[in-house]
Amino acid sequence: MYQALYRKWRPRTFDDVVGQAHITDTLKRQVATGRLSHAYLFTGTRGTGKTSCAKILARAVNCAHPVDGNPCNACAACLGIENGSILDVLELDAASNNGVDHVRALRDEAVYTPAAVRKRVYIIDEVHMLSTQAFNALLKILEEPPAHLMFILATTELHKVPATIKSRCQQFSFKRILPGDIAQRLTTVAQAEGIDLSQEGAALLARLADGGLRDALSLLDQCGNPSGSIGEHEVLEALGLAGALETAALMEQIAAGDSAGALETLARLYANGKDVGALLGELSALVRDLLLRATAPKGGASLLSGSYDEGTLRRLSGQCSPQRLMQMLERLQRTLADLPRSGNRRTDAELCLLCLSDPTLDQSAAGLSARVTRLEEAVAAGQLQAPAPAVPPAKSRKSARQTAAAPQTPPKSAPVTP
Repeated sequence: MYQALYRKWRPRTFDDVVGQAHITDTLKRQVATGRLSHAYLFTGTRGTGKTSCAKILARAVNCAHPVDGNPCNACAACLGIENGSILDVLELDAASNNGVDHVRALRDEAVYTPAAVRKRVYIIDEVHMLSTQAFNALLKILEEPPAHLMFILATTELHKVPATIKSRCQQFSFKRILPGDIAQRLTTVAQAEGIDLSQEGAALLARLADGGLRDALSLLDQCGNPSGSIGEHEVLEALGLAGALETAALMEQIAAGDSAGALETLARLYANGKDVGALLGELSALVRDLLLRATAPKGGASLLSGSYDEGTLRRLSGQCSPQRLMQMLERLQRTLADLPRSGNRRTDAELCLLCLSDPTLDQSAAGLSARVTRLEEAVAAGQLQAPAPAVPPAKSRKSARQTAAAPQTPPKSAPVTP
């Protein structure tokens, strides 16, 4: 039976975890020295290794023969925890077990010593989904835990976890994984799986994953082509994306005010099966890169998405002012936010492109600012001249002077009738 790549290639030791050395080194040192906490809180975006590190830590603290803080994955405890036969290590999903009754049952079981391993470990994923009453029930055992008990909490939304819970845990923040590290890992997996993945294809998948290795492996699984090489073109075709060249061409049409050309490009890509949301997302990423390049040419270089070469960015940078780029980016973001509730996604995308190509159609404050900036640039370049003040005719000026020079006689008052 086929197993998804992200499950097959889940890290089994701390050394296998990619891009989180600041966390794995600390955990290895704690396991090796025995200075373990009773509660850990792993935070970070999806696909960065929170649950994987929790499972590795659960095996490492119960391993019979740990190697430099890593589990051996060969003893009875490691194998039992990995295949789920040891019930002293339990993984819970707080999204479906978020009631106070579930936590009370867990708390009642936690006081018993483990039967097959040294420590009873509870891994609670998406812990922010617990109700307020469930958090209160969990708080009591976190305050005074038995010596054999360990909690590992994982969440993607740290702000929803009460401060009373956070203060009793050792907190580790998982960072987004760098695209270079993701691409290297994808190349290793592809070679082991017999997938012909090019460097360009790996780099594109790494950028699309947005810092999550699990997303990157899922995308590679989706683009898998046993009969041929996987490059940029194959990735774009498999995922329904437009690609950097198409997006750059569309941006040139928008900057030139070619509304008809932009709509024709959208129609062609739509007919080829491209998703309008993905297309606007790629256009938004390009506009963001151009805005960063215009407002922070030095410090913003490290923040660029890396999807476009220097020549393309340089060519497009001189075509739009920062105010125009701000207007375009705000319009794109509003349209992307409204697309899930749209009755006709294509029509909304067309309206968005029309407003981008012709700022006069955008009645927002950003659109007005873009138009004013455009007029100021035209006046500064000598393309427009401010209108001269209107001068009245000579006769009118003479009459006006005479009227001004004539003595002003006070109006006669009406006679008073006794």
